[in-house]
Amino acid sequence: MVFPAAAAGLRNERDSGRGGRVPSPAGVRRDPSGEPVTPMPSDERGARARVVCQAPEAPRANRAPGAPHLACAPRAVAPRAQLRTDTAHPARMYDYYLGGKDNFAADREAAENALAAAPELRAMARANRAFLRRAVAFAAASGVHQFLDVGTGLPTAGDPYDYSRADTRVVYADNDPMVLAHARALLARPGAATGVVAADLRNPEELLRDPGLRDVLDLDRPVALILTAVVHYLADGDDPRGAIGTLMAALAPGSLLVLSHATDGINPDSARGAAAAYAHLPTPMTLRSRPAIRALFGGLTPVSPGVVPTPYWRPARTPRGGSDRVWMYAGVARKDDSGAG
Repeated sequence: MVFPAAAAGLRNERDSGRGGRVPSPAGVRRDPSGEPVTPMPSDERGARARVVCQAPEAPRANRAPGAPHLACAPRAVAPRAQLRTDTAHPARMYDYYLGGKDNFAADREAAENALAAAPELRAMARANRAFLRRAVAFAAASGVHQFLDVGTGLPTAGDPYDYSRADTRVVYADNDPMVLAHARALLARPGAATGVVAADLRNPEELLRDPGLRDVLDLDRPVALILTAVVHYLADGDDPRGAIGTLMAALAPGSLLVLSHATDGINPDSARGAAAAYAHLPTPMTLRSRPAIRALFGGLTPVSPGVVPTPYWRPARTPRGGSDRVWMYAGVARKDDSGAG
């Protein structure tokens, strides 16, 4: 999704030396363990995943004895993915649906093919973003101020998290270098407790082990796991229910699962037409029924009104016309004291 502004952001980040890749006196870049870092060509450096946090203090339970009272120190980590401009990515297509500019020609072409089959995809993207904002507000009102946003996507419509609160902590996880670059830019907020992790939902154990997560989030306190418009990119063979269960099992009682998912149970012709367009991409879309989407919540306790079409999850006002054509379900559920997840 490199547009000029985003590309400049990547260049500025590389030129600034942020992310822990600080030259030694001899001019050799080394990681925190002292090992030399092999330089990458300039067009690949933006793909190197880094974690940078600016919170004044890390959760006490996650600090090693004698560790500095910082959310996390800059560090260099191995690159997880390279920025591909010739292959469409769902996060950049989603950005295009929302009217954003952080996308490439390949993303726009793929998005237009999908829109030809399902013109309501733009309305769906807006409805999903609005659901996320309502769900985040619900979580905060419920006393949950820590968020693990997996498949975070690009902040085309703004960031839904309230950084005016001192106790707000957010970890953004994604596998697209452009998304990670934008997420890192959000860390410029003074005092914000935020982290960025290069991760894939298919590997939940790896995500949970990442220091970039544990340095920011206190897993002894409730966390809202955000999985909006991402699980339908996992095939049944990827075991999405198992991946979600693994993540929720690691979270404290009182934690929330916020999930939205495409379905062929509403407006099936359009849904299947769009899925056919996505079938040619590296990330095909798996449509699931309402019962199958409910099953993704496992043994969690549903929050009213349960799993419903996305525009109808606790709307602030009557959903706009055409909402009945939005083929996506959404719901929120809570992990109770029994530890079900």
